[in-house]
This record gives sequence, C-alpha cells and structure tokens, in this order.
Amino acid sequence: MEKQLSLSFDNTAIAFEAKTDKALKKANFLFSNIGKPWLVKLGAVFTPIAFKLRLPVKGLIKNTIFSQFCGGETLEEAATTALKLGNYHVAVVLDYGVEAMEGEESYDAALPEFIRAIEYAASRPDIPFIAIKVTGFARFELLEKVHRKETLTPEEQAEYKRVRDRIYTIAAAGAKHSVAILVDAEESWIQGPVDELTNEMMSLFNKEKVIVYNTFQMYCHDRLEYLKISLAAAQKGGYLLGAKLVRGAYMEKENKRAAENNYPTPIQPSKAATDKDYDTAVALCLENLDKLAVFIGTHNENSCMLAARIMHEKGMAHNHPHVSFSQLLGMSDNITFNLAHAGYNVSKYLPYGPVKDVMPYLIRRAQENTSIAGQMGRELSLIRKEMKRRGL
Repeated sequence: MEKQLSLSFDNTAIAFEAKTDKALKKANFLFSNIGKPWLVKLGAVFTPIAFKLRLPVKGLIKNTIFSQFCGGETLEEAATTALKLGNYHVAVVLDYGVEAMEGEESYDAALPEFIRAIEYAASRPDIPFIAIKVTGFARFELLEKVHRKETLTPEEQAEYKRVRDRIYTIAAAGAKHSVAILVDAEESWIQGPVDELTNEMMSLFNKEKVIVYNTFQMYCHDRLEYLKISLAAAQKGGYLLGAKLVRGAYMEKENKRAAENNYPTPIQPSKAATDKDYDTAVALCLENLDKLAVFIGTHNENSCMLAARIMHEKGMAHNHPHVSFSQLLGMSDNITFNLAHAGYNVSKYLPYGPVKDVMPYLIRRAQENTSIAGQMGRELSLIRKEMKRRGL
C-alpha cells in the first residue's frame, strides 16, 4: 500500500523554528500594521520625502520592515542571513533589490554587483539562484519600443545591443559558476523583449543543465499557452527550459493601463482562473522534468501541496534536482520551513541593498501584501498560534 504524504503547512513549531521569541513578537507587531492599507499608503508617500529631507528614519525602517523582508544592506550581511537559513535546509535566491536609476552609467555600474553575487554564490551550496530584472539594465522606453516591434534608430540599436550584452555577461557568469539566473517578469507592455532575451540565453546556456529561467506570470491569461510554446521551442532548439512560475505582481497597474488606453486587459477574469492556470502549469512542468526545471514561486498553500502530492504520487525524490519551491523572505514561513523539513528543495527570495535604495521594493511589497486577500490574516493567525504555543 502506498505510503501517505506526510506534509502539513499548519505546524507552527517547524514554521517558526528559526525565530526567537523576540523576533516572533516583532513579526506579530509588523503584520498587525502592514495589513492596514492607510498605513501603507502613508508610508509610500512619507518615506521618500523623509529620505530627501534627510530625516533620521533609516534606523526605524531597518529595524522593522527592512529586517523582516530584506537580507541586509550588503552582500556580506545577506550572506549571514543565508547562513542562518541554511541551518534549517532553506536555500537562498540572492536578489540585489536596488531598482536601477535610469542611465547607461547606472546600468553598467549595476553589472559588477551581480557578477560579485554570482561568484559569491558559487562558493556556497545554500545559494543556488540569483534573480535579475531586465529593467535593471535597460531603459523602459527602449523596451516598450522593442515590444511594439517599432524600427529602432541606429543609436537605439546600439543601446539595445548593450542591454543584450549585459544580460549575456550575467548568464555566462552563471553558466561558468553553475549558479542559476532567474529572470523576473515585467509589465506586459515590455515583456516581449524580456522573453526574447531570456529565450536566447536559455538556448545558449541551458544545453546540459538549466542555468537561465524565464518567469511566467499566471495572472496573465496568455501565459499558460506561452509556457507550452516555450517548452516546444526549447525541445526544437535542443535546450532545456527553465520555468519560474508565479501568479504575478502588477495586477492593479495592468488593469488601470488597459482601461485608460481602451484595450482588453491581459489579466485573468478572476482569481479562480489564475489559480487554475497556475496549478495546470505546475502539473505540466512536473510531467516534463526530462525537458525542463521548474521553480515554483508562490505563497499559495494549495499549489505547493498539489506539487508535493504529484511528486509523491509519481514516486519522485523530494529533492528532485529539477524542482524548487520558493517564498519571499519574511513571509509564508509555514510553507518554506515545513517543505524544507520534509526534504524538498526550497528557498527564500533574499533582497539586499542599502535601505534607501531598497525602499521602492519594500513599498511595492507592502502594497502587494495589502491587496492579497487573506494573506495578512493567515500570516498573523500562524504567528499568534505559535506565540500561544510558546506561552508568549
């Protein structure tokens, strides 16, 4: 008789084993407040002004929201956080969270930081992934023009070649040091060149093993189909597909732009439709692990449990080299640590960078969290369950 899958996301003793009593109380305070949309809106307006006026807010931010969701201000600080997570068999996705300033100098200056992160990750078994955003190396307007398939001027052609060269340099470094590169998804109206660049890098560097991953945002109604197209293209091109599956991060912005510009929204008609496509994508990837590697990036307990159940039913090793789960640092520890405890490959997205420069990332994260129905309530109830268990 088949042994039943022994996995639960309700075990708070495992979920918060890495947190001291003090850290748990701090998380309780933070999630109690981050769930208030008015407070998030106030923070989004006030924080940039405070930094501009040089008000002494850095310490407050660093000890609250930053310490919950970021690995540190430097690569060295992030490495210390990674080491702590590694003690619990949780790996790390290094994510240089500085959202690049506009300009060629800024794009060129960001490149060595990513190469340094790749070289550092190569020396550590607990850092298998690096995350990058193409908008960290390219002008948004240029990507829009490429997406619309408009003719580029000779200057723009040279500019786009520099973008491609930067992405190539990072992918080549990843291949050389055997560190996987996760290319984040972007807004739908610039996703075309992101897909093209990522597909090219996969065709070059994913011959023997998966180094480069493209990201598929399942809240866009065309992405499940695009995943199938990408898998067929990889097979035809003789390379392995890297598929990072997420639900998505720009829903409100996408719907607003579609309404303003009078075109059909690319967003799914409902959350149920997104969930259905996401779970279909998970099942599709797990059926094709000889042709791809999948990175299941989600805070959705049902999707993670589905993947674990499919793997169990197929008799796959929990730590199959082509399957990884991931959640953001500071969130859904009940998923991350229980998966790690059961022997699955699981990681935390670990953003790092100077507090001031990472603020756009943190504000966006807070805004996303307040718009995810039930997410804050779930986080809080688990934290409070564990506090009660510890008698705090």
